[in-house]
Amino acid sequence: MNVKSYIFLIIMMLAAFGASAQEKLTRSGSEPKQSAAATESAMQWDEAITRITSWNVSEFLGDRSLREVDTLMENYCQEVAIPSLQFGYASAITGNYGAEGTTMNYFERPLPGGFFFSDALAPYIPTVEGTPFYNSRVPMTLLSYNFGYGTQQAQDRLKAVFNGNINRRAQVGGNAEYILSKGSYENQADKHFNFGLNGSYFGDHYQVMAMFNQYYSLNKENGGIQNDLYITDPAEMQGGNSKITSKNIPVNLRNAHSRVNGREFWMNNRYRFGFKRFNEEDSTETFIPVSQVFWTFDFNEHHHQFRTKSAEDHTFWANNYFDDQNTDDDARALTVRNTVGLSLLEGFNRWAKFGLSAYVQHEFNRYRQLQDYDPLGIRRITKEHSLYLGGRLSKEQGSLLRYDAHARIGIAGQNIGEVEAGGEAQFRVKIRRDTASIRAFAEFTNLNPSFFVDELVSNHFIWKNDFGMTRRLRFGGEIDIPQTWTNLSAGMENVQNLIYFGSEALPIQHGGNIQVFSATLNQGLHLGIFNWDNAITYQAASNTDVLRLPALSLFSNMYLLFRVATLRVQFGVDCNYMTSYKAQAYQPATMTFHNQDEIRVGNYPMMDAYLNMKLSKVRFYVLCSHFNQGLFGGSNYFSAAHYPLNPRRFMFGLSIDFAN
Repeated sequence: MNVKSYIFLIIMMLAAFGASAQEKLTRSGSEPKQSAAATESAMQWDEAITRITSWNVSEFLGDRSLREVDTLMENYCQEVAIPSLQFGYASAITGNYGAEGTTMNYFERPLPGGFFFSDALAPYIPTVEGTPFYNSRVPMTLLSYNFGYGTQQAQDRLKAVFNGNINRRAQVGGNAEYILSKGSYENQADKHFNFGLNGSYFGDHYQVMAMFNQYYSLNKENGGIQNDLYITDPAEMQGGNSKITSKNIPVNLRNAHSRVNGREFWMNNRYRFGFKRFNEEDSTETFIPVSQVFWTFDFNEHHHQFRTKSAEDHTFWANNYFDDQNTDDDARALTVRNTVGLSLLEGFNRWAKFGLSAYVQHEFNRYRQLQDYDPLGIRRITKEHSLYLGGRLSKEQGSLLRYDAHARIGIAGQNIGEVEAGGEAQFRVKIRRDTASIRAFAEFTNLNPSFFVDELVSNHFIWKNDFGMTRRLRFGGEIDIPQTWTNLSAGMENVQNLIYFGSEALPIQHGGNIQVFSATLNQGLHLGIFNWDNAITYQAASNTDVLRLPALSLFSNMYLLFRVATLRVQFGVDCNYMTSYKAQAYQPATMTFHNQDEIRVGNYPMMDAYLNMKLSKVRFYVLCSHFNQGLFGGSNYFSAAHYPLNPRRFMFGLSIDFAN
């Protein structure tokens, strides 16, 4: 039995268990009852309002923020099946679902991670802040299966989420995801297997949340196609009447693989101090928290391997430092972080208008590389310690004004002098029966480069740098008017000592300042069953030799939304478009995107036709991706240099919600 069969069997067992448990609860009438004592007054969490509540957590403090349960029908197929949209509607990708990519909207880029090999797979790698917790009054199981296009170019995705409450205070959950995508081009297949467990307990005094995530990614690397004319001018390459399919297009690498895997255990413990308030109406007592002490533990481990056993493949690189027949690069990073702090909670009386937290954090990092390389003084194993002080001031309640300010400063160790600070304020304004909001934000960071940007030893790349800190100052604002379906945001950033990968795929630090401006308009039009949603971004950088961005990018989605009896239907067409710019190139050995000066991409509409449907607890879709290929728009459908997007293909998907 192969891995896919095992995962499918596990999903079916979860489904059976969830349905069985739900049926028993419904028949016995033993749903757990919520009491006033279960309400967390300081954060206005009323878990008795809905049957299922979902939230995310902040990495350091463990604060909770509500999120929507993943049962929405609208735009379901765009979220789970289209490769380019996994990184945002402006992106550079290597083509396949589950493969490497990066967003080209500058303000959507996260800060560089401590292990840059995994940055190019960020949408497919679980994180603490991206992992959902659930509190469900009945056991809940969400299953989905997406597939399409046949055996040679198949794209399959299996996902299962389970949650069950032990009682009204405690819950346990789990998730599993398996992706197998063979790709439209040769040597492009990838495989992902992620699974995780989580749990929480919320008592009056003691509270704990914990999660464990494990991920494994295997990506075949083809180095891009050998000649772009196979896409832009296929008649010239076909030599008359011969027909060349996408799988027959020659690629640069035949036997190269990237593996990225890791695991993370995160736990947040809190002990709250407070008092009990008597409710005369129902003669009950409610615990009112005033302050809390907390401890957050985070263990994170990452591992990257790059292997190729073909001597022919090694001609792809300019250097083969250790072996011109075989490459077996290996890099590992381990981080252990302990955060201890104290919080004064908001809202325990009418004078407590804000919450205040302060913490101290110790971080230990260990890096390991396979090869020793003494001439540059690069060590095989490096250990680092850092000590930080941090704090947060926030106001999360109130109908008019809410704000949040935070800071973290390195005070000792390897990262002394690092600064991460930011804040935002949100104002709410009544417009007839609706509420508009105005948000202003500012951020400042002064951060060291990650270890592997400074030092790397591999068969094809060796570097030892002495980069300085990168300083960023960003500020901007946002206006959201739900009544007119309008959202307008704009921002400006000044970045000094920006680190980027140059034309030789080596890290370079630009010593000057670069200014970046970005503005995004999200505008919807809704008239009866007709809907038209648009997102358009304009951005400009003061130094385009260092920072290459599309000046204009947009995503337009036109659809009909209606019902046929109890069947909900979304039928539409979407379009993804960017103006022409110098494309990013991709380096398989380091899994990085870098600048190049020869190829331009963009000025091509990538269009999809789709049908999303929902019947009771079942969502399903039919998708024709890139339906305009060969019909209109030209033929330059590249997203990164020498990496074309998928040609036209059909996809199908099914999702079942086993919770009431």
